[in-house]
Amino acid sequence: MQDTLYFGTAKPNGSVSADEWKRFLEETVTPRFPQGLTTAQAAGQWRGADGAIVREATHVLQLVHLGEPAQDGAVADIAAAYKSKFEQEAVLRVRSPVCITF
Repeated sequence: MQDTLYFGTAKPNGSVSADEWKRFLEETVTPRFPQGLTTAQAAGQWRGADGAIVREATHVLQLVHLGEPAQDGAVADIAAAYKSKFEQEAVLRVRSPVCITF
């Protein structure tokens, strides 16, 4: 499975800094997926619960795993931790079956 998570960076009082993102990866993501991950920066847009269009810098995280219950739970935990830590309304999760080779 491949999970792609989209993390907006706008906070009520500022934005998630590069150092905060780095620490989040080191402390929250890497311990759950030490086998590897990919991140990229993007420009995102979405409609919030209040109906307003939000445009913000976004971090994209890609995780490839076997899709076992523990891994699915770890992905959900990462999204929940980000929302809580950085006062986010949502983290978008896109899940797809993939075929990989090395």
